[in-house]
Amino acid sequence: MTPLLAFLHFFSFSPAAHTVPAQGIQAAAAYSAAHGGHAFLVKQNGKILHESYTNGHTKYEPHRIYSGTKAFWGLTAFAAEKDGLFSMDERVANTITEWQGDPRKSQITVRQLLDFSHGLEPMFGLHENTFKDRTAAALKAKTVGTPGRSFIYGPAALQVFHELLARKLRRKQTPTWYMERKVLGPLGLGSQRYLPDQQGAPLLAAGFMQTARQWSELGTWMLKHEDVLMKLQGSSANAAFSFGFWNNHAAASPAAREVDAEAMLDKKWSQQSWRNACLCRAAPADLIACIGSFGQRLYIVPSLKLVIVRMAKDSKPNDAEMLRLLFGK
Repeated sequence: MTPLLAFLHFFSFSPAAHTVPAQGIQAAAAYSAAHGGHAFLVKQNGKILHESYTNGHTKYEPHRIYSGTKAFWGLTAFAAEKDGLFSMDERVANTITEWQGDPRKSQITVRQLLDFSHGLEPMFGLHENTFKDRTAAALKAKTVGTPGRSFIYGPAALQVFHELLARKLRRKQTPTWYMERKVLGPLGLGSQRYLPDQQGAPLLAAGFMQTARQWSELGTWMLKHEDVLMKLQGSSANAAFSFGFWNNHAAASPAAREVDAEAMLDKKWSQQSWRNACLCRAAPADLIACIGSFGQRLYIVPSLKLVIVRMAKDSKPNDAEMLRLLFGK
C-alpha cells in the first residue's frame, strides 16, 4: 500500500477519536518548555485539554508564526478556485502574460506555485520589510529547477501568486481583502500583520502574529473540512508539503524517514532530500502541520480530532521527539 493510499484508508476508516494520554501531553509540554517553548496548547473535539505558558508569557500574547502564514494563503487559493477564479492546473502564464515567451516559466501551473514545485529561485531577500517592489522582482525570478520536479521553498512563488490573484480579481478587490473575507472571517480572525513593501504588496511567506488560541482556530476549522484535508497530498517533488502544510503521510510506509523540516530547509534547495520524508513515525499518518521558523508549530490530527499549538522564540523543537512523547510511543 502506498503512503497516500494508507493515509486515505487511515483517515476514512479510523475509529472514533480517543483521548490523548494525559502523561503524553505533560511530557510533550515539558519537552517544549525545556527547549524554549513559550506556549503549549492541546485541544480535542474543540475542548482545551491542556494550556500552559512559561517565563511570564500569557494566553493573550501574540507570537510571530513566520511560515505558518503560508497556510492562510493556501486556503485563500482553495477559496478562489471554488469561486471559479482559476483552476489549480491552469498555467500561470495564461494570466501572467509576461511569462509566455519563457520556455520553462510558461509551463508552471498555479498548483506548482503553491506546492513549491515551480522551479523558481527562492529569493529570500523578498522577506525584507524595506523591499521596494516584491511583485516586480518575483515576476523576474530565474528558473533554476525543472517545474514539477524541483522543490524550492521560498517567498518568490507566493509573491507571483499574489499578483496572479490580483489580476484574477481584476484589481476590484485586493488579495488581502479577499483573504480576510473568505478565510480570516470564517476563522473569527481580523486583519493581520501583512508587512507590505513600498508598493503595498504584503509578504505572503510570513508576517502573521497570533496567540496560541487564535492559531488553534485554523486547526479547528481544518478538522471540519475533510474536502480541504484531502487536497494536501504533496507533489512528486516533495510529497510531504503542499499549500503551506506539511504532512506525515509517509509514516504509514516501512521506508519512512523522519526529517527535521526546519533543519533540512536550512540547506540549499539542491541539497535537500525529501524522499519518504515524515515528521514522526510514531505519530498518526494523517497528521498535518504548519511549521514556522524558530519552533512555531500547529499540528492537526483529523483521526483524533486533535489540535496542538506550540510557540517559542528563537528555539525549535525536534518534531519527532516531541510528537513521540505526546503519543506515548
